[in-house]
Amino acid sequence: MASEVDELESRLGHTFLDPRLLEAALTHTSALSAGDVRANEQLEWLGDAVIGLAIAELLLRVCPDLDEGQLSKRRAMLVRAATLAAKARDLGIGAALRLGRGEDRGGGREKSSILACAYESVIGAVFRDAGFERAKAVVARHFADDLARGGVTGTPDWKTMLQERTQAQWRTVPEYRLTAADGPAHARQFTIEVWVDNRCVARGVGSSKRDAEQDAARQAVDVAEASREAGDERRETEE
Repeated sequence: MASEVDELESRLGHTFLDPRLLEAALTHTSALSAGDVRANEQLEWLGDAVIGLAIAELLLRVCPDLDEGQLSKRRAMLVRAATLAAKARDLGIGAALRLGRGEDRGGGREKSSILACAYESVIGAVFRDAGFERAKAVVARHFADDLARGGVTGTPDWKTMLQERTQAQWRTVPEYRLTAADGPAHARQFTIEVWVDNRCVARGVGSSKRDAEQDAARQAVDVAEASREAGDERRETEE
């Protein structure tokens, strides 16, 4: 695992003065014993704030003419869990994670929820190690392409994202079913349902079957993320 961490530091663009911070950021709760301090969750909480502030400041720099509402929409797009998970995948964070045996066997290294949280933890660790300006520089490096497009992320492959999620959680793959094809030949509109574990989880529309499938997968991922966030809030309330 040491080699994966060393390589991650190189890709991350920051060498830690205190390597224990990075180790804590990469240690998932599933790998901790009962009663251990959940340092990764503390760093995740911190990293969430750091990323939000860094992205806000960077957006003001590249989009000085946008109003508050437009800036808020672009920031939300950049800091959403799906985007952060994609950054984690680009950096290879999954390979360096320290997971419990069950989570590892369950495909935890590819779970978008774990990867997004791990990315936040790592940025939180950079902030603790070297301060905000350094953390902002690291975030700017990771989001350079998005910022060059004015804060608009590239089009995610929602079908791949959904498939990774369903394989990790249910050991199955999504099934896409065409339910309607309306309109004239030159302006067809397709409706696709996506089914997971014998249950329709979302419905999408598009001018092609492929676009409709991507739309259905996007909505399914959004539903899953909303459900996860609601569950996290319930657990926090219970605690």
